[in-house]
Amino acid sequence: MPFKKTPEKYSAAIKTVELGTGDHKTVLGGEGVMPLYSFDGPIENPPRIGIEVDDIGVENDVPGIKDFYAGCTTMVDRVKKASTIPGVDFVVLRFESADPNGANTSVEDCAALAKECADATELPIVIEGCKNTEKDEKLFGKCAEVLAGRNILVLSAKEENYKGIGAGAGLAYKQKIGAESADDINLAKQLNVLITQLGVSADDIVMNPGVSAAGYGFEYVVSTLERIRLAALGQNDTALQMPVMTPVASETWSVKESIVEESDIPEWGARETRGIDMEVTTAAAVLAAGSNAVILRHPQSVATISKFISELM
Repeated sequence: MPFKKTPEKYSAAIKTVELGTGDHKTVLGGEGVMPLYSFDGPIENPPRIGIEVDDIGVENDVPGIKDFYAGCTTMVDRVKKASTIPGVDFVVLRFESADPNGANTSVEDCAALAKECADATELPIVIEGCKNTEKDEKLFGKCAEVLAGRNILVLSAKEENYKGIGAGAGLAYKQKIGAESADDINLAKQLNVLITQLGVSADDIVMNPGVSAAGYGFEYVVSTLERIRLAALGQNDTALQMPVMTPVASETWSVKESIVEESDIPEWGARETRGIDMEVTTAAAVLAAGSNAVILRHPQSVATISKFISELM
């Protein structure tokens, strides 16, 4: 007797959030099925891929990334080159140098550079900060101002700074807001509610409910993403129906497996291969668990995940 699968239908759907403008805008979310379940129903907007470009340069990156950006002397040059990678849907500007415990680049200088970079590409722009809550609040507000009209996403607002970011970037300049929590469905829902209570529309919020590199407490990441999707679709929980974006690159390229040189632990093999494997494995897993977009760094990772998505759609 042949197997006949019954599609699982939901009355709810994930909200759609548009990033960018014009012909190059990208849309996140909109599906009414579980992640990658195209056999249960149509997925109009497949998962999207962003490429991360850091303002500190590529000197400490692996050879494949250095070689790709060979001849690029500025962040603007790297943005132009990154925008040509097949499969890239948006560009992520990461301002690591803004960290007060590092170079402490001023908010004004970072915002001016963000404007130059945004002018160098037609792709949608996502802004990542330095993970210092106070500095990021100021940075996101200023970037939202200088990029008014570009429909950017600032990633991310946390419990400690969501008021300033929500008001300064979301309400003042109508930019999209990333809501970042720590691998807990209740914390994710609470932050979404708090941001909407400021007056930011739920249609302008993208969730980042937590991420780690595969193998580093990753079961919490996967279970949180799955529970969010089940609540959003199965229970019609409107406070959890926002699309999810996962910054994979910053996590996977900072763990031991991606940092240790082959000369230190020869049995692990080449550092670059390990880093790509970690990035691809993590990205594939979060997409299967519920992420609508991933942020990657290595061009080979982009190619692999782009093929992964296309063959499942």
